[in-house]
Amino acid sequence: MSTALEVTGYFMCLIGWVLTGLAVANDYWKISSIQGNVIVSNRLYENLWHACGEDSTGKANCQDFQSMLALPVHIQACRALVIIALLLGLVGLVLSTMGLNCIKIGSKTDESKGKNMFIGGIIYLIGGLCTMVGVSWYAARVVQEFNDPFYGGVRFELGSGLYIGWAGAALCMLGGGFQCSAYQRFSKSKEKGAYYPAGKPQTIYTTAQSNAETSKAYV
Repeated sequence: MSTALEVTGYFMCLIGWVLTGLAVANDYWKISSIQGNVIVSNRLYENLWHACGEDSTGKANCQDFQSMLALPVHIQACRALVIIALLLGLVGLVLSTMGLNCIKIGSKTDESKGKNMFIGGIIYLIGGLCTMVGVSWYAARVVQEFNDPFYGGVRFELGSGLYIGWAGAALCMLGGGFQCSAYQRFSKSKEKGAYYPAGKPQTIYTTAQSNAETSKAYV
């Protein structure tokens, strides 16, 4: 199994999982838009959990969403997707850690470690996809409301939390692909006979024929 490839994928998935958690905790998923030369004394911003208002002095006042069922469908779906992504990332982290060759945890054979790394990569791919769908869905609704000429509410723009979520999702998906690719290379090398469990080619020693047997062969 390619050690450099699996370690690169491991750390990419780890960083992507951390970024996903930071995106979920970030307050700025959408920020009120400032258009024209109108001076706005306060700023509104929201995320998946609450809505906040900040005045000109920098003091913020936040209010949590009281009823989950009263929320729009896309917010409920985004909540579920990012929570599933974080849980999958935790499972993928455990499996990928057990699959590292430099970590002596769990099974010690290269084949079982490769399978753990492969399964961890698949889980990271699914988790990254969940994050990508949730963040993109939320961003699409913000853009749709912003460009809707008949929308009478406050117009918002994309916040920093969405960009952090996109970065985390991309890293999880790329890192998971690297982990799966590392196991595929290991499997192909084993099928071709280039894999040795001890790490080095084994040397087989045979006994030489005696002189008597050699002389009999010429008679």
